[in-house]
Amino acid sequence: MVLDIDKFKDINDSLGHSAGDILLIESAKRIKSCIRNNDIVARLGGDEFIIVLIGTTTATDIDKIGQKLLNTFAQPYIIDEQSIHCTASIGVALYPNDATSIDTLLRNADQAMYSAKARGRNSINYFTENMQTEFLKRMEILQDLRIAITQQQFHMVYQPIVNLSNHKIAKAEALIRWQHPEKGLIPPADFIPIAEEAGLIVEISEWIFNQVSEQVKYWRNTYCQDLMISINTSPVQYRNQGKQIIAWAESLKARNIPTKAIAIEITENLLMENQTEAVNVLDKIRQQGIAVSIDDFGTGYCSFSYLKNYAIDYLKIDKSFVQSMSANNKDAALCEAIIVMASKLNIDVIAEGIETEQQQKFLTEAGCLFGQGYLLSRPLTKDDFEQLLIKQSSKVQTKVS
Repeated sequence: MVLDIDKFKDINDSLGHSAGDILLIESAKRIKSCIRNNDIVARLGGDEFIIVLIGTTTATDIDKIGQKLLNTFAQPYIIDEQSIHCTASIGVALYPNDATSIDTLLRNADQAMYSAKARGRNSINYFTENMQTEFLKRMEILQDLRIAITQQQFHMVYQPIVNLSNHKIAKAEALIRWQHPEKGLIPPADFIPIAEEAGLIVEISEWIFNQVSEQVKYWRNTYCQDLMISINTSPVQYRNQGKQIIAWAESLKARNIPTKAIAIEITENLLMENQTEAVNVLDKIRQQGIAVSIDDFGTGYCSFSYLKNYAIDYLKIDKSFVQSMSANNKDAALCEAIIVMASKLNIDVIAEGIETEQQQKFLTEAGCLFGQGYLLSRPLTKDDFEQLLIKQSSKVQTKVS
């Protein structure tokens, strides 16, 4: 077994290395309390432990030990009079079924552990041959990603966010695209998680910010003076006091770009998993004038109390609710409830994934202010989005004249 403490770096960064050391010592004690006398446990390095189950061990035995470990790790740690919650991800490789050498067995267990993390953490996962294939694919993407950053193989597209009451483009979401010279267009879902794990997301996000901020400055000065472009952010960027995100506000001011030209999109889970540090960062950038939007609202585990306690500017209703709406179903009722609740809290709502006239009509009648989706517009290249702004600007000038 290879066991890795989930989000240990966040704890280390927020509470300090001494707290991290205490957590490691306590974790080692918890592991020893879960295994048998003849089993072996050792720390490989960082927050990773290896557990060797000695002797005849059935799948039932492994599951019991694995579940006991997960349950034990889920109990709160008391460090410096603070209650700390963390979980563990466990990978399992069996001798001789999965490997006959120590190095290969360790590597396979490690791959199984990373697969457990990819599935949502706090779980136990067994090695399979498919993992080897996936691992090689990930390594290839990671290698290509490093080249892509150097050669600037990325470009931005912009999906309009439309005011549903007057059908004008009020905002847009900036989305990154990777055009691989040989493999073609690689979906963000295939490379963003890998970039986050490898730490490359910070460099990629900086490139996105520079591209988008210069572009929105030009568009505001030329076609639409109130245009706002939203940028998706990663939980990785909120570590180390969110220095990168905070620096963005200063960068905008230094280049005479209004801070309200940019909005930051976060997920619900960011508030749950990295609550204190993330909220401090968000408060600081909101004080500088950058808007904050919760993306895919309704799909995570966010408590409504967060909306009351923390300053949020926009809620984006997840497309899964919008696209499943019918006249009297539960998804429609949920959308309507979110819109009413947000209105009471002075939060504007953006409905994602609008694909039919019926969906748009219902959302408009329910009081939803903004919409985004293929009915209104697909994500557009910079030039195509600019053409929409030109048309809209021309109509406004015609009415004025």
